[in-house]
Amino acid sequence: MVIVQSRPRLKASGGRYKAYRKKKMYEMGNAPALTKIDERKLKLIRTRGGRTKYRLLKTTVANVLDTKTSKYEKVKVIQVMENPANRHFIRRNIITKGAIIKTDKGNARVTSRPGQDGTVNAVFV
Repeated sequence: MVIVQSRPRLKASGGRYKAYRKKKMYEMGNAPALTKIDERKLKLIRTRGGRTKYRLLKTTVANVLDTKTSKYEKVKVIQVMENPANRHFIRRNIITKGAIIKTDKGNARVTSRPGQDGTVNAVFV
């Protein structure tokens, strides 16, 4: 099965749209990275136009901004405390944008998209 980012098959009323063509490669999406806490592991993805994205599959560190000193620190990630994307991600320690992570130096909110940026950037809460 292919993940497609195109018009849905069904209308809001429940009726069906008639298929006027096949699915196209440029409409194809990808499965989410679901970044976990473990030894660092990256995956290189070729995107449209030959560009690249870095999927961060696993990580143990985060770049956390201390707003008082305006300095970034590299800190160890211990666990995921909250995740607004999905409540089940907390138990599985999956990091997404907006997740609150527990670090050595306190809790921090993730501001980057690890599945697309290849890094975990955060701000102390």
